[in-house]
Amino acid sequence: MNKDEFQGGARYAGGKVEKAVGDAVDSRSWTVDGVVDQVAGGAQHTLGRVKSIAADAIDSAPELADEARDRLKAAGGQVVDSVKQGSQAAVQTVQDQPVIWAIAAAAVGYGLAWFIHGRRD
Repeated sequence: MNKDEFQGGARYAGGKVEKAVGDAVDSRSWTVDGVVDQVAGGAQHTLGRVKSIAADAIDSAPELADEARDRLKAAGGQVVDSVKQGSQAAVQTVQDQPVIWAIAAAAVGYGLAWFIHGRRD
């Protein structure tokens, strides 16, 4: 609890007492002053709560940043593992079927050569 929460709560309680006394003695000015103090005290108390919540969020920010960094590291490690597995599978496929890859490379080379040096009329 910070200073604004405490003072706002005290002012609100004082305003409630002042309003009750104003109602009891039929004093309009005391009643109005009591209501004004209640509203002002409630507003100050709310301001204090907002400050406390903001301070708590700021205090927990380093912990949240550490957790986010740890999660990013884990996700990055998973991506690296997936890439390694994929590249190993591609290398294995090329090593298992070199004739097919040689034919595919020759076809791509022929297609590029025909595209670049095709018939010129």
